[in-house]
Amino acid sequence: MKMITRPTLTTPEPDRPQQRRVVPPFVLSSLGILLVVVMLASVSFGSISVPVLTIVQILLNSTRLFHFPVLWDPALEIIIMQVRLPVVVGAALVGAALAVAGTLFQGMLRNPLADPYLMGTSSGAAMGATIAFVLPFDTVYGSFFPLTPLLAFCGAVVTVIFVYALARSDGRTPVIMLLLAGVVVNAVLTAFQTLILNLWPSNDFGRILGLYNWLSGGIAIVGWGPLAVVAVIVLLGLLVAFALARVLDVFALGEDAAAHLGLHVEWMRFLIVVVASLLTAAAVSISGLIGFVGLVTPHFMRLLLGPRHRVLMPAAALGGAIFLTLADLLARVVLPPTVIPVGVFTALVGAPFFLFLLRSSKREYKW
Repeated sequence: MKMITRPTLTTPEPDRPQQRRVVPPFVLSSLGILLVVVMLASVSFGSISVPVLTIVQILLNSTRLFHFPVLWDPALEIIIMQVRLPVVVGAALVGAALAVAGTLFQGMLRNPLADPYLMGTSSGAAMGATIAFVLPFDTVYGSFFPLTPLLAFCGAVVTVIFVYALARSDGRTPVIMLLLAGVVVNAVLTAFQTLILNLWPSNDFGRILGLYNWLSGGIAIVGWGPLAVVAVIVLLGLLVAFALARVLDVFALGEDAAAHLGLHVEWMRFLIVVVASLLTAAAVSISGLIGFVGLVTPHFMRLLLGPRHRVLMPAAALGGAIFLTLADLLARVVLPPTVIPVGVFTALVGAPFFLFLLRSSKREYKW
């Protein structure tokens, strides 16, 4: 008896534009080397230029494992170790935190316009900083962890918790409710911030100018103590974010498909929001509001390496660190002795580059 077999149905794959293959290990190692070069250049340039070789010798001597002869002015060690290096390390941490937070939000929401300030983090941090600047006692720069970054961090975290609680209904948190709640809370907190500044005595111009500089964005590090606290939060957040790479790949299939594959969508979404918000809050606590890092960097790395988050996440961290460290360097040396606010510089440079990137990629862009 002759067996009759049914033909298998195959769906032809659509034609895809040919893309240049990029080897992820090569890109990641190149980004790591570039980050070290940019950080050394950022430490080198300033009102007093320091040779890179001298910087390397000072850094190696500080480990107590090397003993290069001191052929430089001892004051250079103070300038490098206590003034420039904390700012450069802070810029790298902030850039990595914002870029990874943007990647988390974009992957979870499957929205290319998502950025680290999506859920009102920026307005909450700005409100906390505003309260710190208008307090009647001068504790802004006088403690182990200054009051301004502390209140900015608390304001950002409390705002995110409030937005998430506001959007939650019947044990679920719809994405559209999350976005709408973030927009509304952001507008309300911005209005309250404006009201506080209008009620504050206008003769205290110094504090208002300080708040304006903070809102414009800039790496404000007053010592290694606050930087160490932020570094612990950022590094732990990055480790958790890297562990969530596969979860974000599943989210790319859609929430229904992710649930069918066994993913607990609500818990994973909550965890992603917490990690991304903590990264953003830690970043803005020492940098103010810096835009475009968390929006441009994930897109650039996605165009370069593709949408797989296992590779995209570390690449975004390295790319964000390079972007902000380089932006901080250029903001200090482009118009000396004027220091351009880093947030203004990233917007002026990042926006045109982002538009050029999207225009040049066109059909090759894949989510």
